[in-house]
Amino acid sequence: MQGTIRPKSEIITDVIIYIVMGLAGLITIYPFLNVLAISFNESMDTVKGGITVLPRKFTLENYITIFQYKTLLTGFQNSVLRTIIGTIIGVLSASMMAFVLSRREFQARKLISPLFAMTMYFSGGMIPIYLLIKNLNLMSSFWVYIIPLILSVWNIFVVRSYIDGLPYALQESAKIDGANDFTIFWRVILPLCQPVLATIALFIAVQHWNAWLDTYLYNPQAPQFTTLQYELMKVLQSTQSGSNYRDASVQQNLAAVSPESIRMAITMVVTVPILVVYPFLQKYFVKGMTLGSVKS
Repeated sequence: MQGTIRPKSEIITDVIIYIVMGLAGLITIYPFLNVLAISFNESMDTVKGGITVLPRKFTLENYITIFQYKTLLTGFQNSVLRTIIGTIIGVLSASMMAFVLSRREFQARKLISPLFAMTMYFSGGMIPIYLLIKNLNLMSSFWVYIIPLILSVWNIFVVRSYIDGLPYALQESAKIDGANDFTIFWRVILPLCQPVLATIALFIAVQHWNAWLDTYLYNPQAPQFTTLQYELMKVLQSTQSGSNYRDASVQQNLAAVSPESIRMAITMVVTVPILVVYPFLQKYFVKGMTLGSVKS
């Protein structure tokens, strides 16, 4: 049986789409490959420019320089720990609050939702927040990374919108079968909310992983609670300003590399962990991002 002959116009359209998407893919991936190439290129050679997607003089010196910093391992451990704990607590908190606000019998939701929304547009500012953290005795502690970021109004509204799109009959039938509110939330709502929960989990994880300002503000005198981003920021500042390290070997290596090479190596160090996690969440992430695009 002969296959159906496609019209020439349809073939031309497909070819154009493939070309456009291929160019878009190249434009998207080129900056990443360029950063990767510079991070593995010899520092003094990088200064000459002209590096594209492959290192001209391959070396590991840039990464060796970064990982010789003594507190980097402590910062890495704290960043991983705060990301895991913060993501789990953030997802559970946002989903529980969203479930409450989605309940039709909860009359106060019409009052609470606008109050929550106001916090997205108005803030007390850095100084009041700093004084609040200080009065709560969270300074120089690990929990200063977790407690202030427990709830995100944006995440609450995203999850609530997803729950509102689920058939309410599921909750009613579960209640008829004798399930209480906690059982409905844990066994009915959460399994159905995997796409949106994976989406906000990725948002929360990236927020915690990339954070360094809270370390600078609240834990500058607590090296045991330092984070990876904060330590890498100090390494980058040292290469730019030429400040001295107590460790002479580290200072000697910093003097031998260019700020651009260190900057690109730092970019790869902080990006790779998220790239490793993303493929496992991609299918849920795509579903969560299309939330609300189709209305029945």
